[in-house]
Amino acid sequence: MREWNLQSEPSGSASSSSTRSRNLRRWLQSRARWLGLGSLAMLFAVEGCAMLPTTGDSAPNPAPWYQFWTSYQAKFIDPQGRVIDWEDGGITTSEGQSYALFFALVANNPKLFQNILSWTQDNLAQGSLAAHLPAWRWGERPNKTWGVLDTHSAADADLWIAYTLIQAGRLWNRNSYTAIGTLLAKRIAQQEVVTLPGTGPMLIPGNMGFHIAPNTYVFNPSYLPLPVVEGLAHALPHGPWRAMAAHLPDFIKAVSPHGFAPDWVAYSPQQGYHIAPQGPNGSYNAIRVYLWAGMSNPDTPGAQRILDSVSGMANYLQSHLLPPVSENWQTGTTTGTGPAGFSAALIPYLMQKNRNTEAHNQWLRLNADYDRADGLYGKTPHYYDQNLALFALGWAYHTIHFNHNGELKPSWSNLK
Repeated sequence: MREWNLQSEPSGSASSSSTRSRNLRRWLQSRARWLGLGSLAMLFAVEGCAMLPTTGDSAPNPAPWYQFWTSYQAKFIDPQGRVIDWEDGGITTSEGQSYALFFALVANNPKLFQNILSWTQDNLAQGSLAAHLPAWRWGERPNKTWGVLDTHSAADADLWIAYTLIQAGRLWNRNSYTAIGTLLAKRIAQQEVVTLPGTGPMLIPGNMGFHIAPNTYVFNPSYLPLPVVEGLAHALPHGPWRAMAAHLPDFIKAVSPHGFAPDWVAYSPQQGYHIAPQGPNGSYNAIRVYLWAGMSNPDTPGAQRILDSVSGMANYLQSHLLPPVSENWQTGTTTGTGPAGFSAALIPYLMQKNRNTEAHNQWLRLNADYDRADGLYGKTPHYYDQNLALFALGWAYHTIHFNHNGELKPSWSNLK
């Protein structure tokens, strides 16, 4: 069977959004014919959840993503705007709130957006994200009351919230959102950014616990999505974000000697990047490095270098149907099989790398794990798997798109 080349331009050059859309449609149509699905390319036809009509010159149909997002809300978001991780005792994390806030913007739902923002501010940020970093964990205490369980911050959630608020202010013309996002970004720069000698500013994973020895820090590569950092650099040119975005490709390359990203990595001037106290593996955190690499606009400076630096996963999938659950970033050894969310996260990455067969295998895996009863993935739908899939499928259905400056361009927006 012929494999469509999703990149019509030579390797290393940037494909335009229209080119990506056209080649994506051709590839999906070829898959549909191979699967016997007729003239409509329904890459994995599960009654609307993941169907992608691609006839004519129309863009991919965003309806399946909206349906998936609706199913996610029904399962994981309460009427107050709180995102609930049912598997972990019904807790809420700043990560969950940050992702839901972003998806509400992508879905053009201002009411839900405000509910999520209000709950986050009132319960995680002492009433104001402009004045406080949000606590990362909220839930039931030993005395059966509910509230903050850990006041420490999680920098990835903080970054996503600041970015999303700034984008919401731009897209919805809401100056109050821009103001909150800008102040939060400045607070992140004060409390969660350190300057490495000879390197420049770097995001530490939280405001406490990651400066583990003199001149020694722990970092998490998945906390630094290139579109988000680039978007903050574009919106706030006087902050640390431009220098951070410029250094990010070198950082990812340095911590991925075998093409596999780590969950955690330590740094000191004497040792450079080395094994963190959390161990040498890349797993539930690192899977997002491939996801962000795949979702990045190829015109963004450094995007191709990051994609090239984490080729280990694509190479692994040449001889394995599904991704591993864990990889050792220093040796390249792999173990186990990752969950459905891992397969979803790798779809944009594999498609950007023109690994069509490997990408198709991950689509098939999602089809196999789709539960028609609740519209989610897995017979027991895990919160984290659904979030990974919402990002990845949002990119595939063109509901999520970043321009070269890191600005969000959702499918409903007519802004240039």
